[in-house]
Amino acid sequence: MKTLKRILLVEDNLKDVDLTLAALADHNLANEVVVARDGAEALDYLYARGAFAGRDPGPPAVMLLDIKMPKVNGLEVLRAIKSDPALRTLPVVMLTSSREEPDLAESYSLGANAYVVKPVDFLQFVEAVKQLGVFWAVLNEPPPGTAHR
Repeated sequence: MKTLKRILLVEDNLKDVDLTLAALADHNLANEVVVARDGAEALDYLYARGAFAGRDPGPPAVMLLDIKMPKVNGLEVLRAIKSDPALRTLPVVMLTSSREEPDLAESYSLGANAYVVKPVDFLQFVEAVKQLGVFWAVLNEPPPGTAHR
């Protein structure tokens, strides 16, 4: 039986967390979704340290990463991931409200796999998250030799 791949959601806005989780559940995605409330917590998860020291091994199938967050912002998290050979192939989707061109340019420069601006409209937001979840957690094949689950 194929193990469902985890999704790491890195988001400090509780309303956006709830909407994202509801959108994924509404599409019957049974994938475990791990929520990190800031960039420092995301890095703790990825490196299995702190509160995540005992978690199941392996990286998630995809990380949905906000940019504007406390402690460590999304661009700093992205920089850390893409500079680490063990995490470099982890797909990272910037899921953010930022329409600022410098954020877009830097995200791609640092190795983001996609940049999605959160729609303001509820139904559009739900649909965007559903599509992201299905593509990255179900359809996308990870690079050979990676233990994404």
